[in-house]
Amino acid sequence: MNTNELRSEFNRIFPDGGEPRFFYAPGRVNIIGEHIDYNGGMVFPCALTLGTYAAIAKREDNLMRLVSGNIEPPIAVSLEKLEYRKEDGWGNNPKAITKLLTDMGHKLGGFDLYVWGNLPNNAGLSSSASVNVLVATALNTIFGLDMSPVEIALLCQRAENEYLGVNCGIMDMFASAMGKKDHAIMLDCSTLKYEYVPLKLGDYRLVLANTNNPRSLADSKYNQRRAECEEALKILRTVCDITNLCELSPDQFEEYSKKAFGEEVIRVALYGENAILDSGEKPKLTFDAPEVTAYRRALHVINENDRVTKAKEALEFGDISELGALMNASHCSLQVLYEVTGKELDALAYAAVSLNHPQTLDTEAPAYTKVHGSRMTGAGFGGCTVSIVHKDNVDDFIELVGWTYTKDTGLVADFYVAETDDGAREVYL
Repeated sequence: MNTNELRSEFNRIFPDGGEPRFFYAPGRVNIIGEHIDYNGGMVFPCALTLGTYAAIAKREDNLMRLVSGNIEPPIAVSLEKLEYRKEDGWGNNPKAITKLLTDMGHKLGGFDLYVWGNLPNNAGLSSSASVNVLVATALNTIFGLDMSPVEIALLCQRAENEYLGVNCGIMDMFASAMGKKDHAIMLDCSTLKYEYVPLKLGDYRLVLANTNNPRSLADSKYNQRRAECEEALKILRTVCDITNLCELSPDQFEEYSKKAFGEEVIRVALYGENAILDSGEKPKLTFDAPEVTAYRRALHVINENDRVTKAKEALEFGDISELGALMNASHCSLQVLYEVTGKELDALAYAAVSLNHPQTLDTEAPAYTKVHGSRMTGAGFGGCTVSIVHKDNVDDFIELVGWTYTKDTGLVADFYVAETDDGAREVYL
């Protein structure tokens, strides 16, 4: 939808409205580094050309009129009544941003807002963060609040945490607010230090595959995973002085976990209840014991954080094969140690990498790898995978992976060739 179409829809919906201004906020895909943003880790997202658009105009009163071109019904609410109401659905996002800004002392007036997006809902591409960053960017501009993009990202994280009930990290909002075309963002979530890294994939493309298996972060086990990581941190802090799990390297984690968790926990976490201890005895702990679960969550977090650094180095050296291998390892860890994939995401990831076949010397087949790597992206429990696919094989990839996925799950996947974009901004006619 272009700005002329946005204007037309805005004028149709709000015939008594003022002159609108237009804004856009992208979604994001995280190339690698999953479920470590809230553990103080490094993440590697990029903003997408898929996102959310808005037309907005000030009002002379304190009424917010909110209309979505994707979701019904329209919502009207006073600035004095911004409490969360489940029945307001997506409207709770602009309400959350408006309430936090008001609570911070900013003087806002009423406004008419029309939003439309081409991000699939509940696909793990940060549609909620896109809406929040969009609204915050628009209000920041039209009311002259003078907030920086980083401040907007932090505000939107508070909206998710404090108002919408999702105990998420900063990555999604940061990527939407701070994206840069043709680049990924290497972001340290503990300090907010960041670096733009050119996203040079050569003859390869990022292809997103949507499971079309809806999930809701607030209703999923997302918050449970965060609590399990906090338990692991608590246990580790009995033997080392750390604030976040990702302060530890894999070698440090191995050293400290022997003291903090003990042999029995580690053996059961790695080998199951049939493991044999050094004493020759079988463990008494079960695989789902809280301390065993906490260790497995921490093991994913520590190694995933290490994979992000290695992925950045691989990209800088143009080693797409190594980047893909790290993505495959990430998915396996999210499946086995963090348990956030599910059969749909696993079916897509494994169908993707199964397209590779050994090259034979007696054929004229081109000597390249069709798919270098595939992994779930986002919170999991449904959503999307991201795969590195050779440009000559994108159509075959979509056809064959789609066919295999439907055969294995009964669902139909949607596919998108990902292109990078700049962060949230005002757009003009």
